[in-house]
Amino acid sequence: MKALHCITFTLLVIGGLNWLLVGLFSWDIGMWFGGQEMTISRIIYVLVGAAAILEVVSHKGNCKCCTARKG
Repeated sequence: MKALHCITFTLLVIGGLNWLLVGLFSWDIGMWFGGQEMTISRIIYVLVGAAAILEVVSHKGNCKCCTARKG
């Protein structure tokens, strides 16, 4: 499960950096792969989105801050 968490976290970082580039420079990482219409770009976008959904669903179980007991 830890390996899956590391993969999803990496994909979320890539997605976050992509949004930063879009916001600051109107430039999309998908342009490296030929734009949004290219299959590889769409696969990357789907993987980043799936990683986000998986992290939302499994976050509480993976996050030390969320599972720490207050006492």
